[in-house]
Amino acid sequence: MSADLPEMPEDDDLMAAEYVLRLLSPDIERAMDRRVIDDPGFAVRVRDWEARFASMTDELGDMTPSRRTRRALMDSIGGAPASPARRWWLGTGLGLATVAALLVISPLPTLLRGPEFEAQIASADGTLRMNATITGAELVLARLEGGPRPGRALELWLIADGAPAPVSLGVLPEADSTRIALTPALAAQLTGAALAVSDEPPGGSPTGAPTGEVLAAAPLVAL
Repeated sequence: MSADLPEMPEDDDLMAAEYVLRLLSPDIERAMDRRVIDDPGFAVRVRDWEARFASMTDELGDMTPSRRTRRALMDSIGGAPASPARRWWLGTGLGLATVAALLVISPLPTLLRGPEFEAQIASADGTLRMNATITGAELVLARLEGGPRPGRALELWLIADGAPAPVSLGVLPEADSTRIALTPALAAQLTGAALAVSDEPPGGSPTGAPTGEVLAAAPLVAL
């Protein structure tokens, strides 16, 4: 593992569980976004935890908690700083029951579902490579190789099947992993769609359509 990555738990199974529940710091979570793509063994652990957590709600009825109860539960699980003490409950029955209660109180989040679409985006010469996965209305883009040209920017586009023009999903930041929230209208157009990356001026296309070279494109494949 790279020496410049933040400190991580040594147990891969625990790491996968924390990743599914989003208990990790932002830096580690971005590293795990990439690891899920690059490490098939770790990806299997993540899918296993997704299934295990999701199954906890199978025999539980829905409930509507008071605002006070919901706030206290969310603060106790999601608001505490990352530390070993924050993670101990993952291995206990009490912890699993708490997670199950949280999943019933809240609608099952997209992080407990597997990706529904994927696209392997690469330029013809292989100097720009990205992997996109979409779960629900969230797109996660992992940059594997390459970046913008000097003084330029990369912009991501959704090309829906039968649409008259591509729709911008935004200028891509200088980061290994980027999360993009899709509107309901865009999420409804994913079947048969494609993703493309274009070379644009800083700040993105001034016209609402690609103005520079389309560097890479790939179809969205339903999983």
